[in-house]
Amino acid sequence: MWVGIHTNALVNADDLSINQSLCTDYKREENNMAFKTEEDKKAYWQDNLSLMLKLLVVWFAVSFGCGILLVDVLNEVKFFGFKLGFWFAQQGAIYVFVALIFVYVRQMNVLDKRYGVDEE
Repeated sequence: MWVGIHTNALVNADDLSINQSLCTDYKREENNMAFKTEEDKKAYWQDNLSLMLKLLVVWFAVSFGCGILLVDVLNEVKFFGFKLGFWFAQQGAIYVFVALIFVYVRQMNVLDKRYGVDEE
């Protein structure tokens, strides 16, 4: 029987030595985030959750606020010939969501370096 492993390689499931080796490597990868202290670990995850909460608030404000609640107010402004509320609901929110992904990546790299768990 052939199965896919986390490396996206097909491995014969009957060959236990390969499966055990891949599982061991996967466990090593999980434990590579070595924090200096338990307090650093808690602070890191608290900062991570704080960042995610802030970005989710922006996501909610743009998608629900600008796309639904404030659409009538925004529709009084023209943007590239379209009503701004319509534009936010159809295009603007998508641009903001993509920008949020880049902000998250950049901020997480800063956070990783601050706590010494960066990949470089």
